[in-house]
Amino acid sequence: MCLPTSLHRFPARAFLVAAFFIAAISNFEIAYAQDRKLTVGVILPLSGAFADQGKHYEDGIKVFQKIHGNKVGNVVVETVVRDDQGPGSGDLARRLTQELIQRNKAQIILGYSFTPNAMASATLLTEAKTPAVIVNAATSIITEKSPYFSRVSFTLPQIASSLGTWAAKSSVKTAYTIVSDYAPGLDAETWFTKTFEAGGGKIVGSVRTPVAAMEYSPFLQRAIEAKPDAIFAFNPGGDVAVAFMKATKERGVTKSGIKLLVTGDVVDDNLLPAMGDSVEDVISALHYQVELDNPANAKFLKGFREMFGANAVPSYRVVQGYDGMALIYQALEKTGGKTDADSIMAAIKGAKLDSPRGPIQIDPQTRDIIENIYIRRGVQKDGKWVNAAFETIEAVKDPAK
Repeated sequence: MCLPTSLHRFPARAFLVAAFFIAAISNFEIAYAQDRKLTVGVILPLSGAFADQGKHYEDGIKVFQKIHGNKVGNVVVETVVRDDQGPGSGDLARRLTQELIQRNKAQIILGYSFTPNAMASATLLTEAKTPAVIVNAATSIITEKSPYFSRVSFTLPQIASSLGTWAAKSSVKTAYTIVSDYAPGLDAETWFTKTFEAGGGKIVGSVRTPVAAMEYSPFLQRAIEAKPDAIFAFNPGGDVAVAFMKATKERGVTKSGIKLLVTGDVVDDNLLPAMGDSVEDVISALHYQVELDNPANAKFLKGFREMFGANAVPSYRVVQGYDGMALIYQALEKTGGKTDADSIMAAIKGAKLDSPRGPIQIDPQTRDIIENIYIRRGVQKDGKWVNAAFETIEAVKDPAK
């Protein structure tokens, strides 16, 4: 028995129509998955006296994405970068934060090199329920100002307390402190003093200097006249640090028998060529140095030098930008691609990263960083000045919390 030709054709036509709609739906789902993105709003000092520091954090972000790509699963991670012009621009930083969230639809903020800028943005981040990863600002109290803050840099209490403890155990009986007169400087002064005195040391004098001070001779002369065993110093780094270190050389601080103890940002690895032999025998404490021998640092340095040259020396600030992106990527992996604030913050709390600086963890209670602190000495190696680590203090928490 023969069926009508139209009945023979119907199943094929129906199949083709069904296949068309299935393909269309599949293509729509694929396109939707590919179109998912996370916008990271980046706020850094990219002009003015501290523009060089801002570029370092941005370089770290670029190195991370060069090595790891711009996707986590089906989420494309895009960055939108804004310039907060450095310290003292809290109102600008707050406005930029608001614009990134409202206009650019940023779901995470990464940045805040300076404490005043982070502090000015805290209430806005809380109101907008937007996670923010602090890339540098090192005043302890910042993370307490918003439940949406976390930090991948360090705190001055971590660094200064470690150095104060080391000094007290190392036959330093008296010290004079010189710190920049803003919140991080006060933290540095407070916690060096606290642990140094707890170990039996005595502070014989102190002075606070303008944040952007470039003339240190009068302050150093006052310290030398107090005849301490050591001078402890903190400043914001960059050109200010170079000016400070050159002044210590001109005044003959270490030649006079006074030890010079500084937070490691003052003698950042990439500043050493400009400082020359003024770093000789200077003791510093920091959470990163180029010579660290671990697989994560080797991978980071390879990517960094592929981008910036075989002899390029990264600042610790580059690592902080790098780790900021690493934390965001890991959070996305943990959430399975969820980008809502609650999921991201839950993933950040307690996060552990294999960083170029060594193992780090975000404290689940404080959202602050736990990391190794390295005690270093300025020495000449292969014709270059370097910070050579000779002691490691493991898994240091912020002692102020």
